[in-house]
Amino acid sequence: MTSRGEVRLWLLQRASAAVLAICVAVHLVTIIVAMRQGLTAAAILGRTHGSIGWAGFYGIFVLAVAVHAPIGVRAIAQEWLACRGRATDAVFVLFGIVLLALGGLAVAAVIR
Repeated sequence: MTSRGEVRLWLLQRASAAVLAICVAVHLVTIIVAMRQGLTAAAILGRTHGSIGWAGFYGIFVLAVAVHAPIGVRAIAQEWLACRGRATDAVFVLFGIVLLALGGLAVAAVIR
């Protein structure tokens, strides 16, 4: 990959980290509030059923993870295992697609 491409990946990872920081904070606050109100898992799922807002929030969360994690694991693989090249990049693109698909299924299950 070119140095320009590496810079883009670095920027994408930092931007996705910023989004993840906000998403994790909102998610943790939501959990704390739900626990303090004594909500059960069934009650929480009942409240999220059909919610476009929660679907959007968790969709953004999943998208940020699907961008952030493969870039980070790719960097670790390059440093520790000396994995480089197009084949390695393709593996991590596939990893991101799998994360996006599985996360999308999880969001759909919570919103249904």
